Amino acid sequence: MFAALVSLLATTVLSAPGAVAREPVDSAPAAKAAAVAAPTAALTEITGFGSNPSNLQMYLYVPDSVTANPAVVVAVHYCTGSGPAMYSGTEYASLADTYGFIVVYPSVTRASKCFDVSSPQALKRGGGSDPVGIKSMVDWVTRTYSADTDRIFATGISSGAMMTNVLLGDYPDVFAAGAAFSGVPFGCFATTDGSEWNSACSGGTVLHTPQEWGDLVRNAYPGYTGPRPRMQVWHGTEDDVLRYPNFGEETDQWTNVLGVGRTPAATDSPQSGWTRTRYGAIGDQAPVEAVSLQGVGHNLYAWGMAARVLTFFGLDSSGPGPQPQPGACKVTATTSAWSTGLTGSVTITNTGTSRVEGWRLGFTLPSGQSVTNGWGATYAPASGAVTATNATYNGTIAANASVSIGYQASHTGNSSPPTAFTLNGTACSGT
Repeated sequence: MFAALVSLLATTVLSAPGAVAREPVDSAPAAKAAAVAAPTAALTEITGFGSNPSNLQMYLYVPDSVTANPAVVVAVHYCTGSGPAMYSGTEYASLADTYGFIVVYPSVTRASKCFDVSSPQALKRGGGSDPVGIKSMVDWVTRTYSADTDRIFATGISSGAMMTNVLLGDYPDVFAAGAAFSGVPFGCFATTDGSEWNSACSGGTVLHTPQEWGDLVRNAYPGYTGPRPRMQVWHGTEDDVLRYPNFGEETDQWTNVLGVGRTPAATDSPQSGWTRTRYGAIGDQAPVEAVSLQGVGHNLYAWGMAARVLTFFGLDSSGPGPQPQPGACKVTATTSAWSTGLTGSVTITNTGTSRVEGWRLGFTLPSGQSVTNGWGATYAPASGAVTATNATYNGTIAANASVSIGYQASHTGNSSPPTAFTLNGTACSGT
C-alpha cells in the first residue's frame, strides 16, 4: 500500500504542467563544500554538518550577493524527490539571487525518499530522526555565515509540507514562519508500528478539535513559553493524495497554537479560483494564512508561488522582516487582586516609527493564575504562555500610540502581573 501511494504521489508531483520537477539545471554530482564556506551561485553538497541520525544529505545555495547576517530558507522536497530536484524545480535559488538569503535543501537517502513525519522520534524536539539533521543544517549555516537567527524559515511540498509542520512544532525557537504546500497537520501522520504512511490521515479522516491539534504541537517541546512561528498553508480542493479536510485541520491547529480566533480577519481571492483567509491580522504577515485552490489536485505548486511565500516570510526586500523591530514597543502591566481573583490591566505602546498592523502580545502568567475572561483582545491558552491577539477594532497601533487591554484571572496566591512581553515576537521594554 505504501509503495503504491508513493508511486501515485511521484506521478502527481512530477507530471503536471507547472509542477516542481523539471529537468535538473545541472545533472552532475554537486560539488563538495570548501572547509569553511560554500561556493556561491552553485548548488553545493555540505558534509559533516553536525548530528544527522537519519543520514540526510545537505545541499546549499548561497547567492553571489548574499547579505550580511542573511536570512535562511529551508526548502523541503516531496516523496521520491531530492534536494537537487527541489533546487531545480522551484525558484527559491533565483529569488535568493535577488534578495540575498541562503537556501538549504535537505535530501532524504532512505528508499522511499519521503521524510519521517510519522515516528515518535520525529514528533518531539531532539528525538533523533530527520528534524534533528535539518536542525543541524540550520546550525551549520548560522555558524558559517552569521545568519540572522530571527529570520530562519521552512517551506515544503507534500512530504516536505508535512516536515514543515513538524519542524515548526519541534523547533519553535528556531523557525520564524513556515509555508506548507499540500501537507497535513503536525502529528496527523503519527504511527507507532514503523510505517511511514498513515492512510487515515492521508484520507482526511483524522479529525481533532483545535485545542487537541494545538496540544500535539505544544507537547513536542514541553515547557516552551516563547513566541511561536507563523504558518501559511496551501491546499487544492481536489487533492486525492492528502485529502482536502487536512487543510481545515492544519488551519485549526495553527490558529490554536498562535492563539488567534478561527474567524478570518480578512478573506480575498488573489487569483481566480483561490480563496485566501488570514487569521489574527489582515496584513501580509498575519499569524496564519490559508490559501485554498478550487478544483486543483495534489500537484498544486506552480511557478510564482514562492514569491508569495517570501511576502509572507517578509523576505521580499533585502532588509529584515516586518515591524516592530527590537526596542519598538513598551508594555505597562498592573493587577488589582482579591482573595482568589484579580484584574489585570495592560497598555501596549508602539515606540517605533512605523505603525503596527495586527498584533499578538505574548507573556507568561505567574504560576497558579488562569484567565477567566478578557477585553480588548482574545487570550489563549488560559494559563502559562499566553498570547493576546488584537480585536477587530484595535489591530492597528500607530507610531507612538498605545492600546489598552485587560483580563480577569483566578489565582492561588500569586497575584503579580507578568513581567516580560513580546509584540509580534519582538521583546518589549517594560515599566
